[in-house]
Amino acid sequence: MSSSAAAAAEATSASAIVAKAVTGSHVLKIEGYSLTKGLGNGEFISSSTFVVGGHRWLIRYYPHGYGSDNAGWITFFLVLHHSDCTSLKAIRFKFSLLDEMGEAVPSYERNWSVRQTFNKTRRGWGYERFIEKKALEESTYLKDDCFTIRCDVIISKEFRAEDTQSSSPCRRQTCTSTSIGCLLSSGAEADVKFRVGEETFAAHRLVLAARSPVFNAELFGPMREKRTRRRRPIQIDDMEPGLPAEAAGTGGDASVMAQHVLVAADRYGLKRLKLICEDKLCSYISTDTAATTLALAEQHGCRGLKKACFRFLKSPGNLKTIMGSDGFQHLTSSCPSLLNELLANVAP
Repeated sequence: MSSSAAAAAEATSASAIVAKAVTGSHVLKIEGYSLTKGLGNGEFISSSTFVVGGHRWLIRYYPHGYGSDNAGWITFFLVLHHSDCTSLKAIRFKFSLLDEMGEAVPSYERNWSVRQTFNKTRRGWGYERFIEKKALEESTYLKDDCFTIRCDVIISKEFRAEDTQSSSPCRRQTCTSTSIGCLLSSGAEADVKFRVGEETFAAHRLVLAARSPVFNAELFGPMREKRTRRRRPIQIDDMEPGLPAEAAGTGGDASVMAQHVLVAADRYGLKRLKLICEDKLCSYISTDTAATTLALAEQHGCRGLKKACFRFLKSPGNLKTIMGSDGFQHLTSSCPSLLNELLANVAP
């Protein structure tokens, strides 16, 4: 046997580094907000302790900010309890303002995605400018002198190496989403097809049902037997097989893409994806987009996005500018019941 043939016959080995994470959250309600304003700049009130990843944590609330430069802001810090001050080097956390339904407000989500170290010398990290006091006091999120936030914590718990006998790119991936992507692209064991426009897509029933309650009802509900007998692709109307051509770029085109994805996410009950789209669209609100974005928010039940539009339109100049636009005409014709709410929210 030649050396090249012998090399080809050698078994291929591979390994994967597996990172496990522990997640947890704590909801903190500030009752009697006006009374907490008696504290000075740099003074705080601590929450009760809570446990994530076997460690105790608490939240520090600074009603008048942390530091003289932040006196007009409300500050929140995540703090590792003093008796648990072993070094934690891989941690991410997020603070979110909650609305009256207990849902995170996309425009007031502060995500610390860069991993930080908590130890004896630096027990706390947070957001010195979480929300401006004036903005909170003028919002609907402060109700009956109360408001609520949530802190989500992610701690890397364990790293280890795992052996695998396959050199397949899909088998070497440990990320679930990547693995599912490989399964989808390969078409292996696909058991359902969808017809969108002029294109047909193969998919997996169990994956779709696990991610979407709408697909779960369609694929495993009363219509299941009828669809199984027909064995024909399921027709998806009112959607394009790919992103619109105008959404292929960046900048304003990203707003168009987020709008189309939001519509699809709402239609199929993908709540997390819908919130991500809301958050993106909140950053694209302008005099050119405010009216159409507000109509979209109303039609698809996006409370956070709608409130962000109202805040933008509280400026008399912004409201006056959009009233002569085609977008405003679309808003009045498609959502006439929204006009009274708009006036109530933007009136001085």
